[in-house]
Amino acid sequence: MGETRRLTIMFYRFIRSVLFRFPTESVHYFSMNCLRVACSIGPLRKLISNRFTPKGPAVDFLNLQFRNPVGLGAGFDKNARYLRELKALGFGFVEIGTVTPLAQEGNPKPRLFRLPEDQALINRMGFNNDGATAVAARLEKWRAYETAAGETPLIIGGNIGKNKVTPNEEAWKDYDSCFRELHPYVDYFVVNVSSPNTPGLRELQEKASLGKILRHLQMINNGKAQAKPILLKIAPDLTPEQIDDVVDLALEIKLDGLVATNTTISREGLSEASAETAKEAGGLSGRPVKERSTAVLQHIFNRTKGELPVIASGGIFTAADAREKLATGAQLVQVWTGLIYEGPSIVKKICREQLFTTVL
Repeated sequence: MGETRRLTIMFYRFIRSVLFRFPTESVHYFSMNCLRVACSIGPLRKLISNRFTPKGPAVDFLNLQFRNPVGLGAGFDKNARYLRELKALGFGFVEIGTVTPLAQEGNPKPRLFRLPEDQALINRMGFNNDGATAVAARLEKWRAYETAAGETPLIIGGNIGKNKVTPNEEAWKDYDSCFRELHPYVDYFVVNVSSPNTPGLRELQEKASLGKILRHLQMINNGKAQAKPILLKIAPDLTPEQIDDVVDLALEIKLDGLVATNTTISREGLSEASAETAKEAGGLSGRPVKERSTAVLQHIFNRTKGELPVIASGGIFTAADAREKLATGAQLVQVWTGLIYEGPSIVKKICREQLFTTVL
């Protein structure tokens, strides 16, 4: 390990130890707002980008070219406020959201918890976001900035969901509204019916309900001048039979792909040190979900013989973690909790270690 790299890791661990003394959600916004200030200064933004952006490898996926295969999962930048900053950190793509038609505050705070001994988080955010109209306006402004600056566009995914107050039988209308609002500005969509933090949402993973939503979105998409890929994000807690139902539906309607997986409601395998925090309701992410997420990915690959494109998410911290997902059938990977524990060099670190040497 080079001296500069070693010092960078030591410095981030020190910073993390300080930040972890403060409330999780507040620290998230404090850190990103500090990065925003730094990136508002042109030379400093360039320095950050040069330090953290890998040289590739570029990946063609769903007729889109990603500058590298490591993306940021939904939930980190719910409202598309930090795209410039995340691009400077080297992400190959960023998934914003989950976005709902109407703005909503989400669940009461505190709603985000660290389990440092297990390198994990528990969240019950509840789709807190500014609403589709506000997010679309922000994305429109971002696209105009990229064009004016002559920058290579950042691949952006739009993760969409339903408002908490919308009954499940009307959920398709919420997905319709978000899809139409964001369509001009995102490169692909992810339909989120798998978050554990909106009451009743996971019931929409049932085949009939899911089919209604996805077929309706495809109908709208096919009427556009330029169709955008539509993927479905699934839970790691589905039974093999439920996964089969989802996969069979995806193949039947020619869905563009899946994101595997969301957070888990399981608390299996956590250490005793996390016992008290593990009692908090919400979805668990990070190291503890890695094995289950990979098992779901393997099941999908076996069921489809690799015919259904998949973005892997869940427990990815290192190049070895990413390589495992790719070897199990994924085409791209997403990090989230790994960024919190590994720091801003995670993208470059994964890509630098010859991620695709034995995979592509």
